Amino acid sequence: MKKFKFIDLFSGIGGFHQAMENLGGECVFASEIDSHCIETYYNNYKIDANHNVRGVAAEDIPVHDVLCAGFPCQAFSKAGYQKGMSDTRGTLFFEIERILKHHKTKYIILENVRNLVSHDQGNTWKTIHSHLKALGYRLTPVPIIISPHQFGIPQLRERVVILGIYDPENANKDLQITFDNLLGKDENSIYTVLDDGKVDDKYYISEKEEYVINAWDEFYKGIKETVIGFPIWAEYFKDKDAEEDFPEWKKEFIRKNKSLYQLNKKFIDSWLKKYNNLNDFTPTHRKMEWQAGNKINSLWEGVIQFRPSGIRVKTPTCFPALVAMVQIPIIGKYKRRLTVREAARLQSFPNSFKPDADDHQAYKQFGNAVNVMVIEQAARKLFDY
Repeated sequence: MKKFKFIDLFSGIGGFHQAMENLGGECVFASEIDSHCIETYYNNYKIDANHNVRGVAAEDIPVHDVLCAGFPCQAFSKAGYQKGMSDTRGTLFFEIERILKHHKTKYIILENVRNLVSHDQGNTWKTIHSHLKALGYRLTPVPIIISPHQFGIPQLRERVVILGIYDPENANKDLQITFDNLLGKDENSIYTVLDDGKVDDKYYISEKEEYVINAWDEFYKGIKETVIGFPIWAEYFKDKDAEEDFPEWKKEFIRKNKSLYQLNKKFIDSWLKKYNNLNDFTPTHRKMEWQAGNKINSLWEGVIQFRPSGIRVKTPTCFPALVAMVQIPIIGKYKRRLTVREAARLQSFPNSFKPDADDHQAYKQFGNAVNVMVIEQAARKLFDY
């Protein structure tokens, strides 16, 4: 497609905008209600997205070729669905439907969470699908599920992308859109998006965090097992009665911890003694989840997260999905957290993109954004169809 015009609904900080611009698109309308996102959007694109789409008449939206929307997924009424067609009024999907009804926009690109497919036993997807078809859109029979890591962006982030073409004569004919040569998780490396030099001091881990990671690294290297398929809970090595009033899965994990202790008793006893029985560790620091198989030999070679469930270690192939980034991943090799600029790269925003000045807001905004590369690749398939 040569030059085209698009609108950006629920625009966030402009993941769709960036993807469309990369393909030659011009944004003629954007809508967002989060004030921080509106500011970031303006700083980057000089467009005021401060419109609540609920309050905008369809005829007041400029003519456009592509409608983009990363719409929030709300429950569709089950009762309504059983009556033959769910009532979409009151949901944000209705706003999209209302605009399409008026504009008969040529192309639609919608993005949503992976869960959309199974949400409400599949009724949410069925409702969206049937409503869009009724408006005259050709769609894929099932939603496309795609993740940045499949295009070499090292982030595991499966999302649903819904692609449609306005073609009322053929609305009952499915679009056949597939992606070839997709990469596997292990064909990625986190280092492709990382800065290898010095970064701002604020991103480096604290001495306490380093102490805790070192302790667990010593533990991992000291035990006989290299692959651990269950969470390590130090408090259950010896003192607790595993037959307490716990669910079966937890009892099973406790039994495995006791067995691990028995097989490595001499080493673990000296390890516990060295680290004062972990008395100066917080309760979550007394747990470790090794999820790296035998691919790495040290915590410091992996991606580490301090989580409520313990210290999680994964291979340095892909980062977990950037969500609103509560537990920002630590790059073991560099002893620091992922920087805001690196978070931007994980969502395929260019280095020229200006993030929110507040790190907390910036991480949150990138975590909520659509991945630019994923949308761009999907849009190419749609426009070339």
